[in-house]
Amino acid sequence: MIDIFTTGGTIDKVYFDALSEYQIGPTTLPDMLRENNVYAPHRVTQLMRKDSLDLTDADRALIHDAALASDADKILITHGTDTIVETGKALADIADKVIVLTGALQPASLRNSDAEFNVGFALAAVQTLSKGIYVAMNGQVFDPNITVKDRMAGRFKSL
Repeated sequence: MIDIFTTGGTIDKVYFDALSEYQIGPTTLPDMLRENNVYAPHRVTQLMRKDSLDLTDADRALIHDAALASDADKILITHGTDTIVETGKALADIADKVIVLTGALQPASLRNSDAEFNVGFALAAVQTLSKGIYVAMNGQVFDPNITVKDRMAGRFKSL
């Protein structure tokens, strides 16, 4: 069983007008997984609906506690990309599970989104990596302790 926890972020953003005003909507992950014929046993729990820039230490503690309390040893967390590395670091003391965080640079609702690829890639990663905490984005797996988001390039890189 893979536990999938959603926290919001760009992957779940819904835009309402040309001025790019948005809200974090209900997660589209169950629909995405069904439409892509994902049969790996999983359960999806929406923990919160926040932009990652709005996450607090209390929110990170909630994510941590949900991962720690899970009976699954494989956990995927969807998360906003701006602070995904910080949340990865906050999970560092959970040593007996594979935890993979992923997100998207474009909302899942947009045609040119990287969301479906990133979720699929992260699902494969969580099933094949050894125990530890990882960030999986755009075809690469990163250690959050040595990773930064390069906002200018629109990608992640290891230091």
